[in-house]
Amino acid sequence: MLWKAIGVAALAISVWLLSTELRNLSLDDVSARLVAMPPMTWILAGGATLGAYVLLGFYDRLALVYLGRRVNPFFVHVCAAATYAFAHLIGASVFSGAVIRYRAYSSKGLSPPEIATLVAFCAVTFCLGVVTVLGSVLVLQPFIVDRFLDTMPLDLTSGTGKLLIGAVILYLVVALLPIRAVRLRSMTLVYPTPRIALLQVVVASTEIIAAALVLYVALPAPFNPGFVIVTGVFVLSFAAALLSHAPGGLGVFELAFLTGLSDVPETDVLAALLVFRLYYFIFPFIFSVVVIAVFELRNRGAD
Repeated sequence: MLWKAIGVAALAISVWLLSTELRNLSLDDVSARLVAMPPMTWILAGGATLGAYVLLGFYDRLALVYLGRRVNPFFVHVCAAATYAFAHLIGASVFSGAVIRYRAYSSKGLSPPEIATLVAFCAVTFCLGVVTVLGSVLVLQPFIVDRFLDTMPLDLTSGTGKLLIGAVILYLVVALLPIRAVRLRSMTLVYPTPRIALLQVVVASTEIIAAALVLYVALPAPFNPGFVIVTGVFVLSFAAALLSHAPGGLGVFELAFLTGLSDVPETDVLAALLVFRLYYFIFPFIFSVVVIAVFELRNRGAD
C-alpha cells in the first residue's frame, strides 16, 4: 500500500513537472516529426524492440537452467515477453510479473519456491545488466552525470563507473570459486556456475542496449548526441522510473530523459519517446493481454 501511494505521488508530481517543461511545445510539431520519420527508422526501432524482448526470454531460460528445470523454449519466450510487457506498463514489475510467472510456470510443474527463485534470479540478472552498462557509460563518458546534476569531478564519476564494473567482475570471480552454496538460517543460496553468471551479464547488458537502441534510432541524426550518451541517459531515466514505482514510469521516465537530453530539441526528444512508448510498452502490452487471455481460457477449458 505504501509503495502504491509513493508511485501515485511520483506520477502526479512528474506529470505536473513534465507539463510545465512542455508548456510551450506544439503537439502539431511533434505529430509532424513523427510523420517525417523515414520508414527505416520505424523498421529499425521495431527490430530493436523485438531483439530486446527475445533477450528478455533468455532471462527466464537462464533461470530455468540454474534451477535444473526444462520447459519448452517457445513457451518460456512467450511467457517472458507477456510478463515483461505487462509489468512494464502496469508498474511494480517484480510483483506483477511474479503473478503471471506463477500462473504460467506452475502449469509446467514448478513449485512456488522454484518460481520465487526464478523471479529473484531474473531480478538479479537485470541488475547485473544495469550495473554493467551504467558502469561502462560512466567510464567512457564521465561527464554524462552533468546532464542531470551540478558539475561533478570527472574522477569521481569515472571512479564510480570503475567500482560498478568491479562489482560485476567480482560477481564473476566468485562464480569461479569452489564454494557453490551458502546457508543463511533456513535458506540455502546456490551460486550460479561461471557459464550462467557470464551469460547473465552478457544477456542483460545486450537487452538494455537493444532497448536504448529504439530511442537512438528515433532521434534525428543532426541532433543525436551519440549512442553512448543516449544509452546512459536511457539507463538513468529507466532506473528513476522503476524506483519511482509510478505505473509504467509514466512521466518520470519522460521527464528524466528530457532532462538528460536538454541539448536536443524537445520536439525531437518527445517524438522519440512516443516511438519508444509505442514499441516497447503499448504493442507488447496488447500482445501480453492476448497471451494471458488465451492461456486462461485454455486452462479453464482443461478444467
